[in-house]
Amino acid sequence: MPAVTTVLVVGSGLAGTATAIHLANGGVAVDLVEAEPGVAAIGSGITLQGNALRELRALGVWEEVRAKGYGFDSLGLRAPDPAGTLLAEIPDARTGGPDLPATLGMPRPDLARILHDRAAATGAKIRFGLTAAALVQHADHVEVTFTDGTACRYDLVVGADGIRSAIRRLLGIELETRPTGMGIWRAFGPRPASVTRTDLFYGGPCYIAGYCPTGENSLYAYVVEDAQDRSALSPSERLAVMRELASAYHGPWDDILATLDDPSRVNYTRFETHVLPAPWHRGRVVLIGDAAHACPPTLAQGGAQALEDATVLSELLLGAETLDDAVWSAFTERRVARATAVVEASNQLGQWLLDHEQGDVPGLMGRVAALVAQPA
Repeated sequence: MPAVTTVLVVGSGLAGTATAIHLANGGVAVDLVEAEPGVAAIGSGITLQGNALRELRALGVWEEVRAKGYGFDSLGLRAPDPAGTLLAEIPDARTGGPDLPATLGMPRPDLARILHDRAAATGAKIRFGLTAAALVQHADHVEVTFTDGTACRYDLVVGADGIRSAIRRLLGIELETRPTGMGIWRAFGPRPASVTRTDLFYGGPCYIAGYCPTGENSLYAYVVEDAQDRSALSPSERLAVMRELASAYHGPWDDILATLDDPSRVNYTRFETHVLPAPWHRGRVVLIGDAAHACPPTLAQGGAQALEDATVLSELLLGAETLDDAVWSAFTERRVARATAVVEASNQLGQWLLDHEQGDVPGLMGRVAALVAQPA
């Protein structure tokens, strides 16, 4: 018998759905609750590095992901000049192994649907528009009262409910989530033939301008600026601001701008970060994914680290007979230092840009790639 037989997973993002799939596959009765009314996928597209693809393959969804996404094996660096000159084409590290692409882009809603469908197929019970309102811990279980007034008891509660985790708050954990000083405009649209991988432009009016193909006919494009309050802008004004910032970049950006005309496909968010010091559990409640560690997308590792949390936690729970200190010590040893290193590297890259400092970007990227190429 595994260490737990009934588990509540709160939050149905990458960390939550992956945990539900792994545990349900292992014979655990899993309830997965999500505060949103349906499959929520904020944002336009997602960039998945090889180590994320490795975890998706372990979840049994790689073939569906590959069919919906767009894989590539190099990174382009371009100049913010009138031609968008290609400065370098760098082979990207295949951190998931030689039989997976180095990187794959795909629409976030497609990935969310694939994982939710897989979770349901494994037997996890998914309920939307619902989350935990209160937790009462006992030696061998947790009593959970939900926002609809119902209650149930579980061997374990997994808080995978994002950067502003309600489970973290119910546990009384104070954690400073701080802004990094950057904000990002993202837009989702058609993929021109000139876009076959991610290219990054450093300099010009923005810190970073880039794009990622997310399918044969789609991409998401982004520009990173100083963080500021953009909340008062109307949708058409948001589109105008992004178009103005992106107009300084050329090459494939000229093709992207030609179709960037839908205000509903533009969004703006600020980069934020935190790391919860070890341990990430309190009694029989554990935090994973952005609830425990959040980083800006400068290294495109946030989703991968969430998936790794799910894999390691599930492996330990299914491999142990009791939920004891040995399980939590192993989880801490395998996840905290690795996730913290990724967060710190992601923040360092952004800070170099904010400070206009020529840091060792290739060295930093190489160290992170070597780290995440190893199994979690």
